[in-house]
Amino acid sequence: MKQKKECAHIIVTGRVQGVFYRATAEEAALGLGLTGWVKNRHDGNVEILAEGERTALEKLIQWCHEGPPMAHVKNVSVDWQPATGQFSTFETSY
Repeated sequence: MKQKKECAHIIVTGRVQGVFYRATAEEAALGLGLTGWVKNRHDGNVEILAEGERTALEKLIQWCHEGPPMAHVKNVSVDWQPATGQFSTFETSY
């Protein structure tokens, strides 16, 4: 049975800019078949909006707690929302 799509709005805090967090998050999301975007925020955090099956989203959230090797993640907050289906791929937003 196919899972219904969900949406996770994720904020990652810590040393997450300038350590290839966005690029590796994009790779992770694409590898999990997710759609949406990742971007740096002006406050030094990284923001992710990802849509897909819940199990894939949970794997991305688990990845977010580690991030790339040079990242030092302090916190990952997740706000679950209904999926909108508005994205066709996952990309870095600027």
